Order: sequence, then structure tokens, then C-alpha cells
Amino acid sequence: MSIIQNTLYLTTNGTVVSQSQKTLKIVVEDETTTIPIHNISSICVFGYIRITPNVLNLCLKHQVSVHYHTPNGYLLGQVIGSGDSRYLIRRAQYAKADDAREAREIASIFVAGKLQNSRLNLLRSRRDTHCEQDKRHLLRAIKALERLLFLLGKEWNAEGLTVREALDPVRGIEGMGAKNYFGAFTHMVKQQREDFAFVRRSRRPAHDRINCLLSFLYGLLRNDCLTALSVAGIDPYVGWLHATRAGRPACALDLMEEFRPLVERLALTLVNRGQIQPNHFKDLEGGSVELKATGRKVVISAWKKRKETKIKHDLYQEKIFLGHVFWVQARLLSRWLRGEVPHYIPFIFK
Repeated sequence: MSIIQNTLYLTTNGTVVSQSQKTLKIVVEDETTTIPIHNISSICVFGYIRITPNVLNLCLKHQVSVHYHTPNGYLLGQVIGSGDSRYLIRRAQYAKADDAREAREIASIFVAGKLQNSRLNLLRSRRDTHCEQDKRHLLRAIKALERLLFLLGKEWNAEGLTVREALDPVRGIEGMGAKNYFGAFTHMVKQQREDFAFVRRSRRPAHDRINCLLSFLYGLLRNDCLTALSVAGIDPYVGWLHATRAGRPACALDLMEEFRPLVERLALTLVNRGQIQPNHFKDLEGGSVELKATGRKVVISAWKKRKETKIKHDLYQEKIFLGHVFWVQARLLSRWLRGEVPHYIPFIFK
């Protein structure tokens, strides 16, 4: 159990939440905690947790939303009172999506977070390798990302530009960053390099094992980001960096950018430690590759375990579960949309 940004997270199976006047009585493994209802704005429930009808009634009266998830974080449903004010957040979201200056600013922030976290991945791999050739390739990519970060931070004038014209340079920098980063990706693979050779990024379909692994992990990350945005009251389908199209969760894809290097680091860890192996994949007709059921189980278990690790969130100066960072960042994004904070700040992994 934890409270972050006025959101109560209940993650321990068997937890019971009952009412005591205007207070929530939470029993977790024989330990009892009481929380005044006016101290929270929402409750996120993960797994098998009992919330009494009286608590739900109290939450509805005080406009405290309750969000039910599977243990892995998949959003099942939400209980929201009649005074729901999410339309205010979404109204601001749609306005900023149609404003060239605002769209470029937030898109630049998402890309900056991605480039910086990608750079940290490269720095970490360079520090851990003893191969001089790998070090040279990694250093070249590091310097390229640093130059792109400098370009991203330069001043610009959006006057008279359409949203697409304002976003094109940012999208171009993101594309160049991905090209340089993935150009050095194979030099971060220390073990099983022949079996997990990385030539270029391929998506639909994946043409090799490492791309297949990355795509599967991106899918898990996308689900977490989409759920976090929905809980925060943001429309996951209207974004800035990614163009809005029917059925495409553009905002979830935007939020994913700063977290992609986290997924890539996990993929490298699974390969380098031998936790994922060639026999976890199967080749399909046409040259594509997919994970077997045994491989999916290994990856999902590793992703769940990684999300259960605790890290320090520098902005709030407290330790939280890594899996909660998506929700924290989505809440921060909603605060920016409401005008409560001047800028959205991406999460940078240490």
C-alpha cells in the first residue's frame, strides 16, 4: 500500500478496505491503517482486494474514483461519481494538440526523455564492456545523442506554423536518435550475440529474435501507459508527437517514449543473462519470428518482477515501485494539462 500524488495504491492480495465514518480502514496482513477520505482523490486496486459497498458509496459521495486492475496492471474497469471532471483535462488536451507551440513543446519533452534514457543505457553498457571495439561504437552513439539533445533544446519560433510543420523537426530528431541508438544496439549484447544479432529495427513483423523480444515488451509497456493515462483522466488516443489516427493510442505512444529505454535494458538483461534463449522463439513462414508460450511466460514474469523493484522518484523525493512510475508520470501530465505545473518533466532512470 502506498499513496502518491493523492492516489492510493493497493497491491497486496487479501487486503480489506472498510469504512469507519469518513475514514478508510485498510487491513493488510494483520496491519491496520486509517486514511481520511478527503486525503485521497482516487484508488488503484491491483489483484484480489476486497472493498466493501460502504467504502464504494463513500468514494462516490466524495468524488474519489476507484480503478480495478489485474495483478499485472491491466485496467478492468472504473467506478466514477456523477461529478466527474475529466472533461476539463481532455478539453485542455485537445486544445494543446491543436496548438503548434504547445504541441512542439510537449513533444520535445517526450523526445528529450527518450534520448537521455537511451544515452544512459549506452553509457552503462560502455562502462560494463571490456571490448574496445564495442566501446568505440557506443561512444560514437553517445556523442550523437548528446548533439541531438542540444539541437532539441535550441530556441525556435512557431509563429505561422501548422502543428505538423512545428512537429516535423522534433520527429526528425527522434528518428535520428533512434537510428544512432539502434545502430549501436548490437554492441550492448554481450552474450548470445550470434543468436540475437541485431541488424536493424523491424516491427510488423519482427524479422529476428531480438526485434521480436523488443516488440513484445513494447506491447506490455504500451498497455501500462494506456491504463495509466485512462486512470489519470487523459484521452489515450489524442497525442502530440504521434499523429492522431482512428484506433491508435497516440498519447500512450507519446508517454511510452521516455520508458522505451527501460524496456530495451530489460531485453538486454534477459539475453545477456541467458534467461531468454533461441528455443523460446519459433520461425514463421515469410521470415518472421514470434515468441513461443514458454518465451512469453519468461518475459511477462521478468517484466512483472522488474515493476516490483523500488526506485527513487527525484521529483517527489520518495521511493516507489517502478510499476507505479507510469501512473505518477500520467498524473504529472494531467497536472500540466490543468495548468497546475508549468512543464511536464520526464522520468530519467539512474
